[in-house]
Amino acid sequence: MALGKHSRVDGRKSSSCCSTVTVVVFVGLCLVGVWMLMSSTVVPVQNSDLSSQGTKTEVKQKISEKFSRQFADSSGDLSEDGTKEEGNPGKSQDENNSDTESENTVKEIQEEKFRKESAEGRTESEEESKGDAENDGDGDGKREDKEFVSGGGESHSGDEFGGGQLNSGGGESNLDGEESNSGDTESNSEGGQSSLGDTEPNIDGKDTRNEDGETSEEKVDENQDTNSEESSNTNKMDHQAKDQASNEVYPSGDQSEILNEATTQNGAWKTQEVESENEKESQKSLLSKGQSGHKWKLCNVTAGSDYIPCLDNVQAIRKLPSTKHYEHRERHCPDGAPTCLVPLPEGYRQSIKWPKSREQIWYHNVPHTKLAVVKGHQNWVKVSGDYLTFPGGGTQFKNGALHYIDLIQKSLPNIAWGKRSRVVLDVGCGVASFGGYMFERDVLAMSFAPKDEHEAQVQFALERGIPAISAVMGTTRLPFPSKVFDVVHCARCRVPWHIEGGKLLLELNRVLRPGGYFVWSATPVYQKLPEDVGIWKAMTELTKSMCWDLFVINKDQVNSVGAAIYRKPTSNQCYEKRPQNEPPLCKEADDPDAAWNIKLQACMHKIPLASERGSQWPEQWPLRLQKPPYWLKSSQVGVYGKAAPEDFTADYDHWKRVVSMSYLNGLGINWSSVRNVMDMRAVYGGFAAALKDLNVWVINVVPIDSPDTLPIIYDRGLFGIYHDWCESFSTYPRSYDLLHADHLFSDIKKRCKLVSVIAEVDRILRPEGKLIVRDNIEIIGEVENLAKSLQWKIRLTYSKNNEGLLCVQKTKWRPTEAETIMSAIA
Repeated sequence: MALGKHSRVDGRKSSSCCSTVTVVVFVGLCLVGVWMLMSSTVVPVQNSDLSSQGTKTEVKQKISEKFSRQFADSSGDLSEDGTKEEGNPGKSQDENNSDTESENTVKEIQEEKFRKESAEGRTESEEESKGDAENDGDGDGKREDKEFVSGGGESHSGDEFGGGQLNSGGGESNLDGEESNSGDTESNSEGGQSSLGDTEPNIDGKDTRNEDGETSEEKVDENQDTNSEESSNTNKMDHQAKDQASNEVYPSGDQSEILNEATTQNGAWKTQEVESENEKESQKSLLSKGQSGHKWKLCNVTAGSDYIPCLDNVQAIRKLPSTKHYEHRERHCPDGAPTCLVPLPEGYRQSIKWPKSREQIWYHNVPHTKLAVVKGHQNWVKVSGDYLTFPGGGTQFKNGALHYIDLIQKSLPNIAWGKRSRVVLDVGCGVASFGGYMFERDVLAMSFAPKDEHEAQVQFALERGIPAISAVMGTTRLPFPSKVFDVVHCARCRVPWHIEGGKLLLELNRVLRPGGYFVWSATPVYQKLPEDVGIWKAMTELTKSMCWDLFVINKDQVNSVGAAIYRKPTSNQCYEKRPQNEPPLCKEADDPDAAWNIKLQACMHKIPLASERGSQWPEQWPLRLQKPPYWLKSSQVGVYGKAAPEDFTADYDHWKRVVSMSYLNGLGINWSSVRNVMDMRAVYGGFAAALKDLNVWVINVVPIDSPDTLPIIYDRGLFGIYHDWCESFSTYPRSYDLLHADHLFSDIKKRCKLVSVIAEVDRILRPEGKLIVRDNIEIIGEVENLAKSLQWKIRLTYSKNNEGLLCVQKTKWRPTEAETIMSAIA
């Protein structure tokens, strides 16, 4: 019965079958005709599996525009035309995807011969469109897109250094066999568009958070070359969705007024010279693309994983005629900076986060126990399983650093920690617990100690997240300007201040601000041994002849220690009334701010006159951070061409915008994992000032061939140091979480090899640490190639109008081949 029923139904329908087929064929032919008429201007057909392509294109274009505007606010070298938008090269890719799916829909309803003819016509049109929008100079736009989707390592824009391209990628795996887990989200982009943000899901939709709740980087499946075209399109859609989600990352509005008034204005048109030069540089970069760059080797040195080239020059130290003045602890840089890589300690792990790191660090990161054995009874450092622990005490504050710090405040309320006194120099710091707990009082302490028999004390400090450098009071001036530290502190530092005319104490007098305090907490203050009594008598005579007032001597019954607090004079009146000119006043031609490789002299510089730097105390913290120093005059021209006070303010506003609208949210950096930061070319310290509210500290480096703006940095309540980047920095390997280089490498390249500077960057940067570079596109290309040769992750590249931004992340990769550095072999 059922079969008969269906037969009858089919029979009843047979009468209308022919007419139905006729209608379908007619409609299909009509559609084909309309499509052929419109083939020169294709309108994508909406696919139910896709969101609106037009909407996505518009969102992505807005992101590109916003980032371009933010980046145009990056350098004094940018002219007005650097703020103009140059179009959205990623738009053609979206249109092509929509066009392909539109074609598939038409194919299903047209006849076979029309379908083949149409497909051939469309293929030619698509290839032309994709060639215009995607070709990166290699002649194959489709190939590069396929490489990106497959997670092949790095992503590049269609025109890597040409006109406003933003590439965020990486997706690389560590080559040491371990999966990278930096706590940051790896951002990916497609076709030169941004796809940023440190909380976006990965393309597989999996949760990539580690045990600390941070988002870890996830690599795209490397086997996607064998996947279907549908899977590839799905991945593209995911990236586009991330574009849309990160729409609020970058600032909008015109922010191009900063630091560009000194350049010639060309309106909206580039000159032929600029266009030709850009093309030459682009071709040059394309020729170098894909090259491995420098072939790295491992440093074979006696110091091993603790190698500091300028402090471990064994050959130079052997030739010293004397070590009486600690010459063997001073800098002796080898001829030619090393280009090898320092090995990692066995079992190295990512550093513990601040503030937990103040109390404990991983033993294998700094595997030294000598100090724990020698100073264990004095509460410096102890070994506890896989950790080295720091009880927070020391020889002079056995019951805790905070108790000691508050004792000083109680003894002398005018010291006003965190208000009047903001920047402190801690001499002979030990493991820097004093500086570590000064953060509780809103004070920055620059701690230093030599690399000596007190094994790895400065390295302990840096691993703990406390500012410190390796230095010694020897034969040369400290690398700081004059009159910059609010307080100088010495807790049993055992420096012979009184010998040779007080030469070493006079160096502290040079760097101490007029009206500043010297806190001396040492055994001669509170013990009565014959040696201590003799030292105290000599110090009393010396400080009196230097016109230092002894404000207070306070003995602490709890810690059984005492502290003498001296104050530097604020005028020359006392100097003029001295019966003898001892110590003598320095000659008028002696520049107190000259500090790079300058020999110590046993003399004193006069107190500055009214309106000169050092004649007044800075504003209280935190007002001093944002207010131009009183001694900056409108008649002075600033670094970027404006009047000095206006230049200062503009620089501060500039970095506040860049940091808040780009660095904090747009580079995929988890700032909770960042503690030790270095600005390698600081100018006014605006970058550090913009990070004020983060739980980080920043050492501001002013290169010796840059304008001497370091006194300004100190006057605003920050600290820094002079340095020549053609030499090694005086710090241990793996000291910093983040390095920032704003138009530094283009200057360095004029004097020394870039590869040696990058080797130094690798030495002082921690594994998983980040390097942010802002420079011209030629330098960006060179640094990127060197970073790739180091197997670093390329997290983001951006270029526009000959300027570029690069963010890379160091990995644990080390080469297998070694290079022996003869100067460092004992």
